[in-house]
Amino acid sequence: MTNELDFSARSTNTGVDSQFIERWSPRAFQTHTISDDVMRRIMDAARWSPSCFNAQPWRFYTSTESTFNEFLALLVEANQVWAKDTSIIGFLVAQQHFEHNGKANAYAEFDSGAAWMAMSLQARLEGLYTHGMGGIKADEVAKYLALDTQKHKVLMGFTIGKLADLHTLDDEQRSKEVPNQRKELSEVWQTR
Repeated sequence: MTNELDFSARSTNTGVDSQFIERWSPRAFQTHTISDDVMRRIMDAARWSPSCFNAQPWRFYTSTESTFNEFLALLVEANQVWAKDTSIIGFLVAQQHFEHNGKANAYAEFDSGAAWMAMSLQARLEGLYTHGMGGIKADEVAKYLALDTQKHKVLMGFTIGKLADLHTLDDEQRSKEVPNQRKELSEVWQTR
């Protein structure tokens, strides 16, 4: 397999663990069956994420072999092109109100993002990759999942799968498979 990505441009002198620096969202996936045990561990990692009032507002919906094509159809066409080869397609939904008092949870999306990151890092520990997507048909996802959109918000789509040779992608998609940069630490962190 030829997947020699150069992460050296992402180097840091702070000593941060390589799992953060080498986390990326590939588009080159190969058809691969992910065992129920592995999926359970990936989702369990998300379950242990922190949340306001321990509300755990995230809801992950993932495809099965029989629903894969239905989930695929809920992605925009540009994402369908490469996601058709992945193992799992899913959607992350935030429950927008606290269960304990019915009040709006202003942190539901933030907390759901924490769960997404935990899920992604566990997937890497399992030898798999994730790719988050904004390019989804959110209204159709909500309808497909029979969500009450007054109570739930579709946040994103995602894939989980095994990395394929990058040369399986067309030239346009392959050109996007370059580790992107991050802002300087001083741009995102300030002390006062």
